[in-house]
Amino acid sequence: MTVVNGLPAHALLVHFIVVLAPLTALLVMLCALWAAARRHLAWATLVLAIATTVLVPITTGAGEWLFDLRRNPSPILREHAARGSLMIYFAAALLVVALALALLHVVERRSAKRRLAANVIVAIVALAVGISSIIQVYRVGDAGAQSVWAGEIARLKNANGT
Repeated sequence: MTVVNGLPAHALLVHFIVVLAPLTALLVMLCALWAAARRHLAWATLVLAIATTVLVPITTGAGEWLFDLRRNPSPILREHAARGSLMIYFAAALLVVALALALLHVVERRSAKRRLAANVIVAIVALAVGISSIIQVYRVGDAGAQSVWAGEIARLKNANGT
């Protein structure tokens, strides 16, 4: 999918990633740190992680198509593309942690015994993956916005005389 209703699909799909990846990261961290949240949100978090992991390569593919339309891409656009191509690893990491949380949830439901070591390990990994995923979404989005909008506001102000 490259164009939707005359607009580049990447420009539309990226909004799903900008919302879903940080939301999934926040839920992963919440479920890892708070058992009550895990009991109620583990499966929803897993579904969001799956959706994010599926949408990232679709969005990246649409972005690659758009990138290839440029004869001489700017350095910031190249940076955006490079950062965006790494996003699948962050989405996959979120999915792995969400799977671990769902598994931990199932194990805890079947047994009254607390698994402190597993909880601590999952919490540490969830924090690392969640925080780094949010930072990566920001980094990719910032480079993308800079590639499109850098200098545009100044040009618009000059054109309007403001």
